[in-house]
Formats: sequence, C-alpha cells, structure tokens
Amino acid sequence: MTSVKITDLVKDYTLRSGLKRTRLRAVDHVSLELTPGRTVALVGESGSGKSTIAKILTRMERPTSGTVEVRLDDGTPVPNGHYRREVQMVFQDPFASLNPFHSIEHHIARPLKIHGRTQSQEDTRARVLEMLERVNLTPAEAIAPRRPHELSGGQRQRVAIARALAPGAQVLIADEPVSMLDVSIRLGVLNLLGRLQREDQLAVLYITHDLATARHFSDEIVVLYRGRVVERGPSDAVILDPHHDYTKLLALAAPDPERPGRVTSEAAVDRKAIDNSTCYDHFAGEWREAAAGAKAAVSAD
Repeated sequence: MTSVKITDLVKDYTLRSGLKRTRLRAVDHVSLELTPGRTVALVGESGSGKSTIAKILTRMERPTSGTVEVRLDDGTPVPNGHYRREVQMVFQDPFASLNPFHSIEHHIARPLKIHGRTQSQEDTRARVLEMLERVNLTPAEAIAPRRPHELSGGQRQRVAIARALAPGAQVLIADEPVSMLDVSIRLGVLNLLGRLQREDQLAVLYITHDLATARHFSDEIVVLYRGRVVERGPSDAVILDPHHDYTKLLALAAPDPERPGRVTSEAAVDRKAIDNSTCYDHFAGEWREAAAGAKAAVSAD
C-alpha cells in the first residue's frame, strides 16, 4: 500500500501580455495527506487550483516549491521508475480520455504491457477481461473488441477506471470523474470507486465542486479557494457545520431535496468579502493561517 504526503505545495505560472509579465499563483502552500483506504475530497470552484494539484501529483506539472512524498508500506520512497505505476489518474472527460481509434482491450492492455504486469498475449488477454469484469462491464468478451464510441459515457468512464488500476496503482487521482455523466449513473460510478478502494485499500484524491458527492464518497473534505485551503475536516463536519464563508457559499449553492426551489442556507454570503487568509481545521477545532498549512493557529472570531 502507498501513501502520499504533500507539504507546502506552491505552483506559480507566468502570464505574458506583450512585454509585460505577471505571476499567477495557482496553488498557495497547500498541505494534505492521502492514506490507504481513505478518500480525501478536494472541493472548490473552477480556477481554485484543484486540477493543478492533480497534475503535480501525476507529474504532468512541476511544483514551484514544496514537496510531494510518495512512500511504500515500509516508508521507502517510490522509485522514479515505478511512480506512474503507483499513482494514476481518472480524467474528467471519458469522451476525450480514450483514443477512438483503438479497442477497449487495447486501452487496458497497453498499461499492463508498459509496466510489465503480464508476460504473454494470453496472460494479457485474461487480465484485460478480469479488469473489465471488476468494473462491471460484462460480458467482458463482448466489451473488449468494441471502440469507445460504441459505449455509453458511464461505460467509458468505467473503462478509464480499469485502465488506471491495470498497472496496479495504489493511489488514484479522480478529477471530477462523474461531472460529465448523466445524473442517473453518477452514483453507480461512485459506488464502483468505493468498492474498488475497499478491495485494494486505495488512497484516493477525489476532486469535485459538488459538496453532495464529496460527502457521500469521501472521509475528509479539503476546501480550496483561490489556491489556498480555507477549511478541512471530516466530511460530515465540513458539510453540516461549515465555518469559512466560502464553504458556506458552496453550501448555499447546493440544492436541498427537502425544500425544492430553496438552497440549504437562508443567509446570504458577500463574495467580495470572502477572505482566504485563514483556514478552519475541524480536526483541531481552531482557525489557522491558510498559507501556513498546519503550522500557526490564529484566534477564532
């Protein structure tokens, strides 16, 4: 089993407009941990830095500063050559993440071969069918030769999940994996991810802007606003007792099925007044400086 520890992660981008250059800080001193068998939900609106963190974790981007430690059971760092085998990502768009020219079997067989998980064509074929059955794509023999366009959106996302787990990944980065799926099938995909996590004791980072699915699927919620963590804690605590104004704003936008046409809170939140310099930590029960991670506490209101 594999764990991930992110400490004071910073990512800056340089923006150019003619001869003028400005710096955009997409991620500002973010710290969090992913442990086997647990799901951490990273919640925030578009542009808050969620996907940037995912790209850094999967080494598609390099951090400006900070550390990402990925360690095995015995505490040893994951070797660079095995990093992509241990950490895999499920992308948001199942329509774009699969190559339309290749069969479903090809998509799952490729990581098996690249990471040396199988030794022969027969072994690879058997493993592909096994992975399809694990994600509830049956009969696997009928699904394997199909092309992505022959499957529904939910089926394509299940293929993407099978592909991510094929090399034996122990850390799964799920970047809004159900946001582009029909509402009727989202729960099925989340339940599938939950079952696979329990079976393989996966460490999961679930990225979303949806508080409802975050509460359903995660053990811990980390709220990100303008690159900084502004609230963190157990899922129920963050959803049912939000402290930061931005978390309250997210809750305000969430529909309440018991009160059609109304939101979960009657209190209005002034977006212009939202401050991301402090973070409420439900685990410690106190306010902290957002950009200082878990270092210094500040006085509560």
